Amino acid sequence: MMDSLTARELRDRIAGGEVTSAEATEAYFRRIDKLEPTIGAYLSLFREAALERAGQIDRKIARGEPVGALAGVPVAIKDNLCTAFGATTCGSKILEHFQAPYHAHVVEKLLAADAVILGKTNLDEFAMGSSTENSGLQQTRNPRDVGRVPGGSSGGSAAATAARMCAAALGSDTGGSIRQPAGFCGVVGLKPTYGRVSRYGLVAYGSSLDQIGPVTRTVEDTALLLQVIAGADERDSTSVPEKMAPVPDYTASLDRPVEGLRIGVVPHLNAGADAAVQQAVDAALAVYTAQGARLVELEMPHFDYAISAYYVIATAEASSNLARYDGVHYGYRSPEAQDYVEVYSKSRDEGFGAEVKRRIMLGTYALSSGYYDAYYLKALKVRNLIRGDFTRAFEQADCLMLPVSPTTAFRMGEKTDDPLQMYLADVYTIGVNLAGVPGISIPCGFDETNLPIGLQIVSAPFTEETLLRIARMYEKQTDWHRKEPTL
Repeated sequence: MMDSLTARELRDRIAGGEVTSAEATEAYFRRIDKLEPTIGAYLSLFREAALERAGQIDRKIARGEPVGALAGVPVAIKDNLCTAFGATTCGSKILEHFQAPYHAHVVEKLLAADAVILGKTNLDEFAMGSSTENSGLQQTRNPRDVGRVPGGSSGGSAAATAARMCAAALGSDTGGSIRQPAGFCGVVGLKPTYGRVSRYGLVAYGSSLDQIGPVTRTVEDTALLLQVIAGADERDSTSVPEKMAPVPDYTASLDRPVEGLRIGVVPHLNAGADAAVQQAVDAALAVYTAQGARLVELEMPHFDYAISAYYVIATAEASSNLARYDGVHYGYRSPEAQDYVEVYSKSRDEGFGAEVKRRIMLGTYALSSGYYDAYYLKALKVRNLIRGDFTRAFEQADCLMLPVSPTTAFRMGEKTDDPLQMYLADVYTIGVNLAGVPGISIPCGFDETNLPIGLQIVSAPFTEETLLRIARMYEKQTDWHRKEPTL
């Protein structure tokens, strides 16, 4: 079946004329029609446009014309990426009917690579959450167990990829929002170095933290998608210029192991995870040492402060970024408003969900007069200390390995009444965003209830090529990534 092929395998068959993009696209829509009522991964589908585009790509191939790196491969994108077609909702009632006037940079890149965009996936509202339960529009369920969350905030992208409802997807990662749902759903998820992928057209949550990245079934597919979307963009001031960080060919050396690999481990961090997670990570480390890697014990004394610093910085940036959604500039306007004050207050109250309101209030408080120095500036200082921990770690090791999350996917509703427990689901991923370094989640086992466990690998800035090679070393020795959900 075509929907069981990896993105690279499908690309090669389409480009080689063995199958058509139209056939592949139709196969994925059949899969979506079957599973979407149960999974709820998509907020919108572009069936007619996708099939028309697939036909155009097939005609190019038939004429012998060159095609892009994704030659007719059906993909999905998170619904906080702007598209000039369809709505860009961010999973929020306040933007439920918003039509963006332009494409995000990564969407332009996908289209230039001849990808076929099937639809836009669900997310925690404005990417604020760790379970996708905070979406203001619908619930998404984990394909491995539909009573469990898919993780968040890119839960729709991870669920769609795991359920074979797309060949690959894009998500965004502010504090683990690609890696954590990838870990929960048993797929591969990469957060690139901050500045490696343009944020132009990504609806901002935390501007100094957000980064777009791929969610795929294999490390090879991740390398393929990163190759397509990476690179400088003059429209994004945070995008790193090409001369400072050239984009290498991530697929060229993917299967070449990293010789003399030094793996950094931080024992006290791993000790905080559930027993099944610890055992799976330890077993993954053993696979690497069997290939000649050496473990290096490291200390990262400021990592424990990452959660605290993150939720000050991220909420402060969210407070600023979301001020524009007021019923005047953008989005939903309350029909009950009687004057301009009520237009602002009622529109925001009715349009935003509880978690978004909570974070706006926290951020506004942290930025307010009398508290700015005590909270926001102090959090920035802690961020610099955490960044220093990572810098020193990469002087001693080629990468760090640690869990993606302290637990496997939790039950729906289990943590919705306890925001602090929900925030702790990202305890292992948040530091990576604060430091701006790349991190990847790859499947490394299952717990006793057959829920996936993710291994997180982190490397120095702009070393995605090495990071992907390290991840590929493990993937070639195991078959966790081949275990499909039973649906």
